[in-house]
Amino acid sequence: MGSGIIPEKWKKLEIQAYQRPKDVRSLLETHVPFSGSPRRHPVDPERVVLVTDPFSTATFYYEFQARHVDYVEELPSLVTLEGKTVSMARLWVKKGSLALRSTPFVVEDTSPAGGDVAGEESSRDQEEENTP
Repeated sequence: MGSGIIPEKWKKLEIQAYQRPKDVRSLLETHVPFSGSPRRHPVDPERVVLVTDPFSTATFYYEFQARHVDYVEELPSLVTLEGKTVSMARLWVKKGSLALRSTPFVVEDTSPAGGDVAGEESSRDQEEENTP
């Protein structure tokens, strides 16, 4: 998937045919839609992973129990300039279901460029000394 943050080993989830609900309004009352690229969970076949923006370096993903997804709509696929395509879908998940939202990131130094943590603490101490 382009960014390198989401593991490549998460295999594409083939969308099975779901029967369209008779009344979409009732679906809106009982379910919440989530859009993204569906993937198989790497270890639990009873869970579905949904990557929200598979080509972004700042993406996140959802994990749902497959039994809580009652309807799936296929959406247009995303295509990169190199021609790589990723399937997209909208999953309708039952309200009240327990799910996970995860944001992968690369651990890096978070201190300001050129600054050191000790110097910041000493300047804070100086400000406290100058306060009446």
